[in-house]
Amino acid sequence: MNHTKKIARLAVLSILLGVGLTACNEFLNAPPQGQIGVAAVSSDPAAAQNLVTGVYNTMWEGGMHGFDYVGMTNIASDDADKGSSPADGANSFGTLDNLNPTPGVGNLNNVWATYFRAIARANQALALIPSSPANQATRNQLEGEVRFLRAYFYFTLVRFFGGVPLIDRVPPVEEINNTALQARASKEQIYALIVSDLRFAVNGLPIKGQTQTGRATKAAAMGLLAKVYMYQKNWQQAYALSDSILKNQAGTYDLLPNYANIWREVGANSNESLFEVQTGINLACNAAIPLYSVCQGPRAGGKRGWSDLGFGFGTPSQSLLDEYEPNDRRRAATIIFINPAPLGTVLWDGYRIPSRDSVENDRYNYKSYHSRTSERNCGNNDRLPKNLRILRLGEVVLMHAEAALALGRTADALADINRLRARAGLPAHTTIDQAKIWRERRVELAMEHDRFFDLIRQEELQPGRAAQAFTAHGKTFVKGKSEVFPIPQTQIQLSGGVLTQNPGY
Repeated sequence: MNHTKKIARLAVLSILLGVGLTACNEFLNAPPQGQIGVAAVSSDPAAAQNLVTGVYNTMWEGGMHGFDYVGMTNIASDDADKGSSPADGANSFGTLDNLNPTPGVGNLNNVWATYFRAIARANQALALIPSSPANQATRNQLEGEVRFLRAYFYFTLVRFFGGVPLIDRVPPVEEINNTALQARASKEQIYALIVSDLRFAVNGLPIKGQTQTGRATKAAAMGLLAKVYMYQKNWQQAYALSDSILKNQAGTYDLLPNYANIWREVGANSNESLFEVQTGINLACNAAIPLYSVCQGPRAGGKRGWSDLGFGFGTPSQSLLDEYEPNDRRRAATIIFINPAPLGTVLWDGYRIPSRDSVENDRYNYKSYHSRTSERNCGNNDRLPKNLRILRLGEVVLMHAEAALALGRTADALADINRLRARAGLPAHTTIDQAKIWRERRVELAMEHDRFFDLIRQEELQPGRAAQAFTAHGKTFVKGKSEVFPIPQTQIQLSGGVLTQNPGY
C-alpha cells in the first residue's frame, strides 16, 4: 500500500468507525470524555445514555454550527454580507459571499469532516444501544434520538453538497477499503435514509415534557420530517405533519408574544421551541458553540477606542433590510443598527456601542447576540453559551401555510400568515399567494441560517427565483452549479479520487 492510499485508508477508518468516540457524564453540561464499547454498554445501564449524549455534544463543534457554518449559510445567502473589514477572510468567507468558493476553501472541509464525525458517532451509538440492559422502551427512545440527530446531520449535508457518501452503520474493518463506502450516494438515496430515520423517531420519541429538556421529542421529529417533505414537494405529508403539531400539540407549543425574546436566554427552550442546540456552563467553560456569537459580534473600526464584541462577520444585507414592511417588529429584533455620531447604539441589556465612526460595519445580527452582562456565561467570550434554535413553531406555521396553499387550502394558509403578522405588529392580509408566503418566510426566519437553502428549494418551484434574488443582492447565481458547494478537495484526495466533484467546480 503506497503512502497516499495509507493516509486515505486511515482517514476513512476514523470517519467510518468513529475512532475516539467519547461520551459525557451529564447531559450537555460537560465535554465528552472516556470511551465506550460493547462490554461497557452491556454491563452499565447508563452507558448507552452517555453514548447518545456524546452524539448531542457533537453539535457544539465549530465545524457543525460555528464560524464556518455561518459562512456557508447566512453569508452565502442574500440575507448577509461577509462583513468585517474588506480584506478579512476575503479568500475564504469572501468566496462564500460571492458564490465562487473553490474546492480548496478550508471552511468546506471543516464542515464536511465535522458532520461525518458526528454521523460516525451516531452509527456507533446505534450499533451499541441494542446491547444495553435498559428496558425496550428506553432503548427505543435512545435509538429515536440518535436517528433524529443523524437525519439532521444528513439533511444539512445533502443541502450543502448534494449527494454524499451514505454511511448508515459501522462497517467491519475488512470493508474499510471498499470504495463503495467512499462513493457518493444520490440525493434521493440520502433523502430516503433521512425519511426512514425520522419516521422511526416520530414513532419512538416522547412528547415535550415527558423527557429531559433539550432532548429530541416527537414534535421535533415531526417538524423536521415535515420540512424534509417540503423539500421533496410532498405537500400532503408536509401539511399533515405540521397540522398535527399545530392542532394536537397546541397546548404545548405556541408563538412567543415577544419575537425578540426568542433568541435571548429567557426564550431558550420556550414553548415556541421544537429543537435547539443546548449550551450551558461547565467547569471547562466550553459547553457552547465556539465563536458563534463572537464571530458575528459588532467590530471596532474607524476611530476605534472601544473593546468590541466580535469579528463583525455576517452583517445583515441591504437586500434583507428592503424586505421589511414599515413597523415590522421583527426588523429591530433581527438587526443591530449602528447609529451615526453622537448617538451610538444601546442594546437591549444596556450595553452601548459607539457611533458609526468607531464601528466597522453598519449592521449586525441581533439574533446571534449573547449578553455578557445580563445572560449567563463563564468568562470565555469565544464560547458564549447561546442555544442555537434549529426548529421553532414560527417555521412550522410557515411550512403549514406553504403546504396548505399548494393543496388549495387558501383559508388555512391565510390564517397562518396572519398569525405571524399579528405578532409582528402588521395588518392582516386579505388574500394569500406564494410570493406573500415566501416574503413572510424570509423576514420571519431572517439570519437563522436557512435562507440559502430556501432559495435553492424555491428555484425548483419557480425557475429563475434564485438568480433574481442573488442578483438583487449583487451576486451571480450560476444555474447547475451554485445550488450546492464544491466537494472539499481534501476529501477527494483522501478518497483516492473515488469522490467526484460537483458540476462547475
